[in-house]
Amino acid sequence: MSRLKGGRTLYGLELGILMLDTRFPRLPGDVGNAETWPFPVHYRVVQGADPSRIMGPDPDPSLLAPFIDAARDLERLGVRAITTSCGFLAVFQRELQAAVAVPVLTSALLQVPFVARVIPPGRRVGILTERPNLTERHFNGVGWSARDVPVAVSAMPDGAVFPTVFIDNQPTADRSVLERDAVGLALSAVKEHPDTAALVLECTNFVPFSAAMRAATGLPVYDLYTLVMQSHLATGGAEFPRGL
Repeated sequence: MSRLKGGRTLYGLELGILMLDTRFPRLPGDVGNAETWPFPVHYRVVQGADPSRIMGPDPDPSLLAPFIDAARDLERLGVRAITTSCGFLAVFQRELQAAVAVPVLTSALLQVPFVARVIPPGRRVGILTERPNLTERHFNGVGWSARDVPVAVSAMPDGAVFPTVFIDNQPTADRSVLERDAVGLALSAVKEHPDTAALVLECTNFVPFSAAMRAATGLPVYDLYTLVMQSHLATGGAEFPRGL
């Protein structure tokens, strides 16, 4: 006889997602579009966490406490892992991880040391971001340094539409223009740094265009989706068919 175990109100929530407080559109593939995920997710919007307060060189430290509170709320609901909607939250990785017992995946930047180990020696990892505000503090937050890992960081050029939508928080956008900007950034990064062997997308809003970037550059592209799916498999989210 099998005994059922209770103790909470909700069940089957594979992933908890900490969201910035935004109003811009989110395409399938974006962390904030529930259609992106092939399993149940639960969201917590951190009120007042505007992109402008996170995406500077020094994120607003007053936001740490509400992010911790939101992470603990998600853990109480029973999620297996927690991620976020902005890669710049890498600076809060250690504090958020210390606050809960489930895996915390603040940023696709967590993958950079792994990617650097699986590409050929002498090649580098290209990191794509919206604005040139990533610093050692972001890298150190997720456990590595640009002094030790060969990377090249590339940001959107002046005049790009992409940041005006996702940082300036515009409520409308043209998908074709966004894809043009994203693919253009990938191509220019590889042209400027021809020794790039793989790309890591810091920005979660790039993910709907990952396949287009992969096709345009011919390189492996790692993003928040690849990170979360690895954790999903590791935390028991899928099983091999019986008999294999």
